[in-house]
Amino acid sequence: MAAETGFIGSIDQGTTSTRFIIYDHDARAVASHQVEFTQFYPEAGWVEHDPMEIVESVKVCIAKALDKATADGHNIEGGLKAIGLTDQRETTVVWSKSTGLPLHKAIVWMDARTSSICRRLEKELSGGRSHFVESCGLPISTYFSAMKLLWLMENVEAVKEAIKKGDAIFGTIDTWLIWNMTGGINGGLHVTDVTNASRTMLMNLKSLSWDDTTLKTLGIPAEILPKIVSNSEVIGEICKGWPIPGIKIAGCLGDQHAAMLGQACRKGEAKSTYGTGAFILLNTGEVAIKSGHGLLTTLAYKLGPQAKTNYALEGSIAIAGAAVQWLRDSLGIIKSASEIEDLAAMVDSTGGVYFVPAFNGLFAPWWREDARGVCIGITRFTNKSHIARAVLESMCFQVKDVLDSMKKDAGEKGSLSNDKGEFLLRVDGGATANNLLMQIQADLMGTPVVRPVDIETTALGAAYAAGLAVGFWKEEDIFESGEKAKNSRVFRPAMEEEIRKKKVASWCKAVERTFDLADLSI
Repeated sequence: MAAETGFIGSIDQGTTSTRFIIYDHDARAVASHQVEFTQFYPEAGWVEHDPMEIVESVKVCIAKALDKATADGHNIEGGLKAIGLTDQRETTVVWSKSTGLPLHKAIVWMDARTSSICRRLEKELSGGRSHFVESCGLPISTYFSAMKLLWLMENVEAVKEAIKKGDAIFGTIDTWLIWNMTGGINGGLHVTDVTNASRTMLMNLKSLSWDDTTLKTLGIPAEILPKIVSNSEVIGEICKGWPIPGIKIAGCLGDQHAAMLGQACRKGEAKSTYGTGAFILLNTGEVAIKSGHGLLTTLAYKLGPQAKTNYALEGSIAIAGAAVQWLRDSLGIIKSASEIEDLAAMVDSTGGVYFVPAFNGLFAPWWREDARGVCIGITRFTNKSHIARAVLESMCFQVKDVLDSMKKDAGEKGSLSNDKGEFLLRVDGGATANNLLMQIQADLMGTPVVRPVDIETTALGAAYAAGLAVGFWKEEDIFESGEKAKNSRVFRPAMEEEIRKKKVASWCKAVERTFDLADLSI
């Protein structure tokens, strides 16, 4: 990329923290700030966030990152061209148009409270669990926003009243933030982008608009839904009262789609992001492939109002890095997440221990809401290093399960190998700094794993989308990634095939043990 003055900002609003990163024209981060916010667990399987705290966290991150950049001699005030936004998907907020206040805490994507609604709909609707797959690519599941919205409409009096009065509006976190950043009760824009909309169960994948039949079937009023826009276009300007008033919001993507763009994934290329959960997406080009193996059909990205739509197959894993946090916060086995690598490296195997983190059920490719976590194969020989290694392996086994399904689904429709005949998995997210985890991933898959120099590709993808919209970058700047690839680290498999097969068979046994455990007595 040619040298040029100017900067692009990126808000990365994740499940446990918010960040704001400022990039220069070479896509290098010149300053950033991160804030963790509160997780609420009101009941077993329920997870909530405070939407007001999330707004405040974004304000703080922007202000602090600007201060850092200015202190380092960068003229951000005169040079910030636009900002992009990426967010945790599916997390659902309903708020009042007149007061600007949430009518309930945000229900987080991994929250499982809607399981009874899902079971009810599966019985009532002719297509059962797959009733809406044809239109939206998604099965009926606690995962998606529509189910969370139904729960709020059925269980929260303030939401019922506000809908009656015409005062309620719905959105995922991108919608909530953009509405607040562009004026809130004083003319805030009520929009979402195609990737976030594709995770609600309410958007038609072909028309990229809200599906009238689905809305009617579920009894969701169309007037509470935001307008759908592309991933790369000028949406609006940031209002007064924010640290950067007047700056354009020009890019918006759900976090996994942003990571895909940050990794420059074109047709036939896949990436896995390791965060609280793990999310594997394969770009299938302009074809929306229907999965027969438990995956989701979704959008990859649409880089402009007139741009072609790229679709993807996705496998979502609810618990990845969250299992490491559980070891740290609930069991006290480690004091910080980074300690797990050294602890797990003290042993060369798990000693026959298998851990399946089905804390809130299992997502792709199993889709078992009745699953709960298990740890099997424990003997008197087992110590905390074996448990730590089993936790790392659990993340990698789950990714392998998804990739195996992708290979079956994509088949000849999506090229899954490079010119050497290898399938390369691109990886990103905080957990990929763990070299042992990456080596285990390559070993269990039997194929190479490629880690870029900048592992925070989610924020970078949102910056790319915004930069494209305002002419700061061109598509060839992003997708001609030869220079970046030179500096990537490749982890190659070192495990014997026979051992791999045995371990995979044992993992499948462990997964089966998690089924039908949701109703165990407390």
